[in-house]
Amino acid sequence: MLKELVKSVCGPGSGSDKILLPARSSSIFQCVMPVLESKQSVPMSAAEDGTIRIAGTRVSLESVVHHYEQGATVEEIVLRFPALGLADVHSCLAYYLNHREKFQEYLIRQQLQAEQLRERISGDPVQQRGLAAMRERIQNRAASRPQKVS
Repeated sequence: MLKELVKSVCGPGSGSDKILLPARSSSIFQCVMPVLESKQSVPMSAAEDGTIRIAGTRVSLESVVHHYEQGATVEEIVLRFPALGLADVHSCLAYYLNHREKFQEYLIRQQLQAEQLRERISGDPVQQRGLAAMRERIQNRAASRPQKVS
C-alpha cells in the first residue's frame, strides 16, 4: 500500500521499490518531503501600537483567543469575524496554544497600555470637553426623537 502511495505521489520510476530503509530510499524522501512543511507561517502582523492582528484584517489576536476561551469553535469564530478564514483561525490558535506564556505577557502589556491611555484621556481637559460635547449631542438627539408608546 505504501508503494502505491509513493508511486501515485512521485510517479513511476521514483525509487518506490526501496521504501523499507530511509538510508536506501533517499529518492522517495526527496520526492515526498516537499509535500510536508516543517514550519508554516502564522498570518499575524503587529500594528503600530503593538496590537497583534490577523494579517489583512482588523481582527486582533485577543479577539480570536477570547472567543476560543469562551468555548467558540473555529467555525463559530469565522462566522463572528467574516474577514477571517478557517485556516487563519486554526493557525492563530495553534500559535496561541504553543506560546501561552508569551501571549499572557503580551496581554499584560496591552492591558497596561490601555490603562495608561485611559488615565491620559481622563486627565486631559481637551479630551474631557470633547467627551462632554459628544454626550450632550447624544442626549439632544435622544430627546428629539419621538417617544414610543407601549
